[in-house]
Formats: sequence, C-alpha cells, structure tokens
Amino acid sequence: MSEHLRTTPLTPVHKELGARMAPFAGYDMPISYTGIVEEHMAVRENAGLFDVSHMGEFIISGKGAYELVQYVTSNDVSKLFPGRVQYSCFPNDNGGIVDDLLVYRLEDVDGLPSYMLVVNASNIEKDWNWINSKNSFGAQLVNISDQCGLLALQGPQASKILSDICKSSISELPYYHFLKGEVAGQSNIIVSATGYTGSGGFEIYADNDQITSTWEAIAESGNKTGMKYVGLGARDTLRLEMGYCLYGNDIDDNTSPLEAGLGWITKLGGEDFVSKSIFTDQKEKGLSRKLVGFEVNDRRVARHGYEIQDMEGNAIGVVTSGGVSPVLQKPIGLGYVPIGLHKTGTELSILAGRKTIKATVVKLPFYKIS
Repeated sequence: MSEHLRTTPLTPVHKELGARMAPFAGYDMPISYTGIVEEHMAVRENAGLFDVSHMGEFIISGKGAYELVQYVTSNDVSKLFPGRVQYSCFPNDNGGIVDDLLVYRLEDVDGLPSYMLVVNASNIEKDWNWINSKNSFGAQLVNISDQCGLLALQGPQASKILSDICKSSISELPYYHFLKGEVAGQSNIIVSATGYTGSGGFEIYADNDQITSTWEAIAESGNKTGMKYVGLGARDTLRLEMGYCLYGNDIDDNTSPLEAGLGWITKLGGEDFVSKSIFTDQKEKGLSRKLVGFEVNDRRVARHGYEIQDMEGNAIGVVTSGGVSPVLQKPIGLGYVPIGLHKTGTELSILAGRKTIKATVVKLPFYKIS
C-alpha cells in the first residue's frame, strides 16, 4: 500500500473486521468484507453500513452565500429551506460537469442562509478551487472535509436500526430531508434521508471524534437485525442497478447533464447559473446523444471503455459503467448512444476484445423498488 494513501478515522476498524482494502480516490478504503454479492443483497433485503468518510464537505455562509450556490449549481436553490437536501451538479463553463453533489440548506447564521455542499472524494480540491473561482459574491467558504466523518446506513431495516439509538424521531423523516440531533448520546449529528443505493436509509454526518463511536452504536443495534458491513464494491453495484451516475465514468467535464438524463436537476426557468445558456440551447435544438441503460444478452460483462456498435457494426459510443446485477443475475451497463438508438428495445452490439456481445436498451432503473 502506498504511504501516501489517506485514511478515515474508521480505517483501523475496517482492518480489524477483515475488510479487503484498496486505494480509492487517494484513500485506503474497504472494498468488501464478506463478499460484494452478499453485501449487496443485505442492503436490498435488510441493511448495510458503509464508511464514506472520504467524501468532501464545504460550508458556504454569510452574505452572498445564496447567490454563490445558486450560480454554481444547476438546480434551483430557492426551493430549499432549513432541513431540506437537493441533488445537483456544478456545470463548467463549456456545458460539462465539474462534479455532482448534494446541497444541504442549514439553519440561518446571523439571519443569512447557510449551506453544506457534499462532493465526491476524488474532486475535493478541484471543486474547492472551482467554487472559489466563482465567488464574486463575498460568501464565506470553509472546507470541513478533514474534520467530518460520514456513514451510510442503507436498506429496509435502516430506520429500525437507527431509531433504537437516535433521540429524534427519524421514522417519518421524508426523503431528501435531514435533521440535526442526538445519536448514540452524541449531539449535533446530521441524519439525512438520502443515499446512493436505491434501498432507502440514511447518511449520518459527525465530527471525526464522534464517528467511530457512532459506527459502533449502529453496529450493535444492527446486529439484532442481521445488518452487514458493506464496502465500496457493493456501493458500485447498488448504484448501477439504480442507473445512478458515477462521476468519472458516466458523467465528467465533457458530458452535459441533459445528455446524462439529469435534466430534472437542471432548472432552466429560474435564475442564471453557469452554462445555463448552453443547456437552454441544447434543449431547444435537441441533443445528439443520450445516456442509456442496457441489459446484456450474454454471460459476459460489458466493461467500462468497451465500444458500443449498432447492428451494422458501426461504432456509436462507449460503455461508461458495466457489471453484473446481483438481483437480476445478468450483466447490465450504461453508455452514451446517438439519439434514435436510445429508445427502449433498441438492439446494440458491444465489442469485447475480438468478440461482440449482444445487448438491449432498457428503461432505467434496472432494479425496480417493490
């Protein structure tokens, strides 16, 4: 392991649990504990606990905070109120995506709005520099990434597990809302009804000196239900079954949120934001390509970077994400194809070495919540 890899406060815990560790976004992170499929199914059917403390958190407050967040993100921040969360992205100046993120509307500070932005671990420095470069509004920015830990408790039993150790009532907390309360006897912990799995649950933010005891309390409560510890391997298969975009694979600096199916977080009818005119033009003139989901009619997996072809053998795109769905027990994937070939039922070929794999465009998500 490289001596330059960073760790989270829970790294010793993961190693004690026998996790398979590997580098991810500059961190030494748990990939799996007992196996990706077993951990994946635990989240779908019961509950799973993740350490995602490698994620980045920025606080934006003071005069100009609203104006800055509204300008650098694609969604409409005016719809937020304290306790509300919003999925969004940072558009770049050319209509691409700097990163995708969550925007938390915190309580006012001195009568002015305050926000927490949660960004991808691999983009912390990039995002921080980007926001600061756009801060002509005088907002106050603080990077708390190194002081903040983050857990994800996901799955149908998550509410029961967390309710046993949370002083606040979370069972009725609406999706994409959060509260700040007491968890396992510790105060000022954010409990957010959000996640990256599609199976419901919570994300829990706590200071570094609180995160290990919070993990241990959740683990003790979760043992009663059969909760599993889950690594980043299953986090990826879970998000892929839902068709959720992964930055660096399905979206990046050269993909438009409209192409990626993120028009619902790209609000063109409100105030100005970075690249709004580009997206407005795209919507008026029409897109040339679109991100689609496909199921593979073969046992072989369509991997990231494989060429997508039409049925005549012409290269039309590239696989951005691919893997085997533990629930469907078949290979699935995402990739960009030209408009016209994006429709459900369209047959595609995927070049895997010297062989081709047959695939069919399907409607997302792959995994339908019952």
